[in-house]
Amino acid sequence: MHTKVRTLGRTGPTQVCYVWLMILAATVILFGGTAYGQQNLSGQQDLSEISKELTNPVSNVWSMFTEFDLFFSDGNIKKTGGSKVGGRMIFQPVLPIPLYGEGPHQWKLITRPTIPEVFSQPVPKGFNDFANLGGLGDTQLPLLVSPPTGNWLLGLGPTLLLPTATRTEFGRQQVGAGPALIVGYKAKDWIGGVFPQYTWRVAGWNGKDKPDASYLSLLYFFAYSLPDAWQIGFNPTINYDAKATSGNRWNVPVGLFVSKMTKVGKMPVKYVLSIEYSVASQYAFGQRAQVKLSIVPVIPSLVKKAIFGGS
Repeated sequence: MHTKVRTLGRTGPTQVCYVWLMILAATVILFGGTAYGQQNLSGQQDLSEISKELTNPVSNVWSMFTEFDLFFSDGNIKKTGGSKVGGRMIFQPVLPIPLYGEGPHQWKLITRPTIPEVFSQPVPKGFNDFANLGGLGDTQLPLLVSPPTGNWLLGLGPTLLLPTATRTEFGRQQVGAGPALIVGYKAKDWIGGVFPQYTWRVAGWNGKDKPDASYLSLLYFFAYSLPDAWQIGFNPTINYDAKATSGNRWNVPVGLFVSKMTKVGKMPVKYVLSIEYSVASQYAFGQRAQVKLSIVPVIPSLVKKAIFGGS
C-alpha cells in the first residue's frame, strides 16, 4: 500500500530544508580546509579519537549534527493498511563553551539545541482518517555545566522548551523548563550513559486548549569502537508524557547503529546509520519504528579560551 503524502512547495518544510543544506554547505566551504583543533588528521587513529569524542555528550568538540529520519507509525485509530510513513530532519548544533581551566581540568557549558523539521507526518483527523503535514517543531535547549570528572561523564543544568512550532500539531504553544542530566562512563574502547530531560510548562498562550507540558525525554547510549574509525552501539530516546491518556504515555525504542568517521577535504565527518523499533508505543497512534541517517561534520571551536580563565 502506498502512503499518500502531500506535495510540498518551495515554502515551508522544503524551504527550511534548503536553508539547512546551505548551512552544511557553508560549513564545508568555511571549515573544510581547516584541520580539527591543532591535530594532524593524517591517519585513522586521529579519526577514531574524534569519533569517540563525538559520542561523548560532554566533550569539547564542536559539530553540526544533522539527522534524517524515516519513521513508521501505527495504532488502534488505524485499522486498515500498513503503517503510516513520515519523514523529518533534526538539526542539533553541539557547541560546548569552555568556562574555566584547561585540558582535562576544564569546566564546560554544553549547549545543544534540538530543532526538528517535519517533512511529512501522518496526523490523525479521525478514525482511519489522516492528514500528512509538514513544518517546524518546538525547540528543546539543554544548558548543562560539565565539571572535570576523569573517565566519568557528568553534566547538570536546565533544559528549556521554546515554542517554535509552525503548526499546532507539532508543538505545545508553551514555554517550558526543567532539569537535565548527563551521567556516564568512558573507557578506552567504549562509552555509555544516559541523558534524561524533564520539562514542565511555565508559560504559554494556548494552555486552555492543550494540557500543560509535563514530559520526559531520556536518551540512553552505548558505543564500542572498532578499527578504522568504525563504531557500533545504540542511542534510542525514550519518551514519557505524564498528561497523555492511559496507554498513550510511553514510547520505548530499542535499536542498533553503525558509524564511520571519514574526511571531506580536511574536515572530519561522521556518518551514522540506525534502526530502531519501539517495544512500547502509544496505543491510539504512535511511532513503531524508524530508520535514521546522521551526518555530523566537525568544525573548529569558535570559543577557544575559557571565559573565566584558569589553568
